[in-house]
Amino acid sequence: MKLPTLLSISFALLVGLLAGYLLFGGAESVVTEPHDHAMDDGISAGDGTIWTCSMHPQIQRDEPGDCPICGMDLIPLEAGTGTDPTVLTMTEAAVAMARVRTVVVDGDEMATDDTAAPRPTRQLTGRLALDEQSTQVQAINYPGRLEQLRITYPGERVSAGQRIGTIYSPELVVAQEELLEARRLESLSPELLIAARNKLRNLKISDEQIAQIESSGEVITNFPVYAERSGTVLDIRARVGDYVSAGATLYTLTDLGQLWALFDAYERDLAAIRVGDRVNFTVASLPDQEFSARVTFVDPLIDPSTRTASIRAEVNNRRGQLKPEMFITGSFRTAAPTSKGEDVPLYVPRTAVLWTGDRSVVYLELPDTEVPTYQFREVQLGQASGSGYRVLSGLTAGDRVVTQGAFQIDASAQLNNQASMMNRDVVIAGREPENVTAVALPDYREDTPAAFRDQLTNVVAAYLPLKDRMVASEPADDELLQPLRAALTGVDMTLVKDDAHLYWMEQLKALNAHAGGLAGATDIGEQRKQFGFLSQALINTLTAFGAADTLYVQHCPMAFDNAGANWLSEDVAIRNPFFGDAMLTCGSTTDTLSNL
Repeated sequence: MKLPTLLSISFALLVGLLAGYLLFGGAESVVTEPHDHAMDDGISAGDGTIWTCSMHPQIQRDEPGDCPICGMDLIPLEAGTGTDPTVLTMTEAAVAMARVRTVVVDGDEMATDDTAAPRPTRQLTGRLALDEQSTQVQAINYPGRLEQLRITYPGERVSAGQRIGTIYSPELVVAQEELLEARRLESLSPELLIAARNKLRNLKISDEQIAQIESSGEVITNFPVYAERSGTVLDIRARVGDYVSAGATLYTLTDLGQLWALFDAYERDLAAIRVGDRVNFTVASLPDQEFSARVTFVDPLIDPSTRTASIRAEVNNRRGQLKPEMFITGSFRTAAPTSKGEDVPLYVPRTAVLWTGDRSVVYLELPDTEVPTYQFREVQLGQASGSGYRVLSGLTAGDRVVTQGAFQIDASAQLNNQASMMNRDVVIAGREPENVTAVALPDYREDTPAAFRDQLTNVVAAYLPLKDRMVASEPADDELLQPLRAALTGVDMTLVKDDAHLYWMEQLKALNAHAGGLAGATDIGEQRKQFGFLSQALINTLTAFGAADTLYVQHCPMAFDNAGANWLSEDVAIRNPFFGDAMLTCGSTTDTLSNL
């Protein structure tokens, strides 16, 4: 072979390797990059902003810069992450590198860029309103007299952790005196000190405040009160000098970053408007700007006085441009009926679909986001037609799907331990996405060897003390987690074959990841979050392979802001690990696991 030819081939290989490294970020770097768990808890220097890479979320820094793996610009963590495991955000640079292209799913026609096939529209008027689901209260956990209240007027912005006032509480003073006395008698009765600390914890006094009292040796008479959550104050229920009882409300607040758009639809309009339809609307204060939302609720009742039904759409208002009670004019894009009165069938391009076994997956580009945001979505497809597939379920008209770059987005989601082709079980522990077809877990019990099931029993035996620690509202330490890691390592994966082997490998990856998350988190709230993910992976495993002993799957519907979470128990009695004493018996038994 001639020398110029060899040089050409070598140069081509070098360019290909470099492009692959830049696109996927380097798999080995993902493993060896140090991970600062303090960063995971939101602890950083400077102004508290954490910067991360959308393609490599394990990179977290306390100042802006470039990703050391791929060289892309770091973005603020708040803008780059979320609680929904089906949603992934990326930087503009990452989108350009992956050459992401999208298309609007819109009946028989699909349009790229910002255009779409013509659709029938209906004009409706309405108003903006508060998202009632985000309205919450700031309560006081012990009785006393308000000595100071820094929240003075409606509309004021409050941040979680902000000091909002002080209170003089005789009950709290007595509890502190008992703590100091128990501290002096610790050598004689250590149980008395534990009881005194738990009494303060029951009053929602943090461990840091308890430690401060013990170290200073002095009772805090005017005790500081801190905001439990962020939001905008709606009204103030208490004033300085008021004597408030335990559980009394100081003020109510809401999140103005999410609003409701409420439209009045007459009977003739209702047949053409459905949940999932896109609505574009304008407000008088910004006549040249159009906002977009998607219908989430159609009132099943007609108001007899106006002969209308309320149509509700959820509006992203993170930029604060919209105000509650503004009048709006909306334009609804509705499904065009066929000549036979049926809806126009939807089609998705072949290039948008990712296949894994009998599952088909697409990625949706979410509208109204400050950074490029994509959602994992499973779809059910019908017969192929031309350059696309007919959509049976999972998509609605107006959805914008990724037709180029979907594989790179999926790879990023898998690295971030989010829902992806090979990592879909994280969806179960978080919010179930809309329009995703539920699929039953596999059943390998008949072919599972007894030795493999016994090894899973060892994992359960190491899991149950962890559950009890969460019930007690006490953080798990490495001494408690070490037996769990050892039990997972002791499971012989060669005992199960074929699909069962692959399924166990997926669950093992999730179990190890969330056990590591538990070890890296010091806050009980973050540990409970990781515990919820770990519990679901273990439930999946025992459902598929069977349990040697009878176990109960129990569910708390209020965990994680009403998203709900499951856990395993050997006792049918409910002992809630996500709330502890606050709501010890909240929950119900939803399933019983065994080898039968």
